Amino acid sequence: MITLEHIHKSFGDNHVLKGVSVAVPEGGVTALIGASGSGKSTLLRCVNLLEIPQSGEVHIDDTVARFAPSQKVSRELILALRRKTGMVFQNFQLFPHLTALENVMEGLVTVLKWPREKAETRARDLLHKVGMSIKADAWPSSLSGGQQQRVAIARALAPSPKVLLCDEPTSALDPQLAAEVVDVLAQLARDGTTMLMATHDLRLAATIASNVVFLEHGEVVEAGPAQQVFRAPADERTRRFISILTGEQ
Repeated sequence: MITLEHIHKSFGDNHVLKGVSVAVPEGGVTALIGASGSGKSTLLRCVNLLEIPQSGEVHIDDTVARFAPSQKVSRELILALRRKTGMVFQNFQLFPHLTALENVMEGLVTVLKWPREKAETRARDLLHKVGMSIKADAWPSSLSGGQQQRVAIARALAPSPKVLLCDEPTSALDPQLAAEVVDVLAQLARDGTTMLMATHDLRLAATIASNVVFLEHGEVVEAGPAQQVFRAPADERTRRFISILTGEQ
């Protein structure tokens, strides 16, 4: 479904991604794990070109984007990739002047030019799917963090993207509210939604990920099936990272 090949990304003199290659299988959940500054969120944002790589390739379904230094990326290519992705942000990014229902409808109406009736039907179905039907007419300011994130997930799913990108979807939430979001994402995983997720929440990754990629200093240290990486990591750096976060020695 997604292949990232030799992705390089720098911000000034800071070389954040150093030739990263990752494959995301269709119908699976791939978790990018690593310490803050490891490059996992930057890599995620390179998929839908919120950040433009200096070099490398991004393949999503039948769309291919190739990057080279000083090469301008066309708006058409950026839109083509973004149509294939849905993005769930760390801090929800809901429109405060729109209700939960209107937030989910907004992209369908304004970008995809759906009739409002069709968009509303789709939005209500998705709010039901994430357990937020009862809050359809609520303003974001009246919702808990977990509820806002569930609305944000519904909004990201609205245009039926090929892949759902999740950037630290539980890090702004306390454990109880995070559990609500984990439950929703786990159900989406069981339904076969393809996901690429940047997270430092190993509980989330262990619950729903089928594959794990461990990044350190902008490079892939280890990648493989989630059970293998979590239970018997091959690299000492992976073992150390997991043991620190889980409190194991």
